Amino acid sequence: MKIDYFIGIVPPEEYLVRIVKFQSKWFKHSVVEPHITLKAQGGLTPDKKWINKVQKICNNFKPFQVLLDKPKYFGDNILYLSVISNNLHKLHQEIIGEISPSEEQIKQYFELDAFVPHLTLGKIQYDGGISDDLSKIEFIEMENLAEKELAPYPDFEVNFIRVYKRNIEKQRYEKYLDISLTN
Repeated sequence: MKIDYFIGIVPPEEYLVRIVKFQSKWFKHSVVEPHITLKAQGGLTPDKKWINKVQKICNNFKPFQVLLDKPKYFGDNILYLSVISNNLHKLHQEIIGEISPSEEQIKQYFELDAFVPHLTLGKIQYDGGISDDLSKIEFIEMENLAEKELAPYPDFEVNFIRVYKRNIEKQRYEKYLDISLTN
């Protein structure tokens, strides 16, 4: 069964627009707005009982700073902007602890010790998301342009997180719910 939710952090609107414009040079459409994944799909069940747990955590978590940084790669097929923030790891761990995904899901989605906060710019391999028609040369071009067009990289305050839900008809993830950090 395909799980239909994940949780992310959205960059400020003006930077979000820059990233979308940047990505549109290579991709006709994407399956989700640019975001930093905070909690992947594992354990986010259709019954939505986990939402109350996430809200409780967020009610006791102070807003925090995030710094987007230089492009990096996962392997040779995923280009992303790196993310620097200690509190992002802490919030990720608290949510994982409360939702309790299986060990298999934690491994599948690179969570806890394998968690690397990032904002994906593009992928070569098709995964139901961004197109797979980029060549390695185009990918390197994307990396070089990211340095020019996306710098300076912003730091910003995270004062809410966004729950995304898969829209099957549109074949994309859309905003489902924003949850404020309010401590």
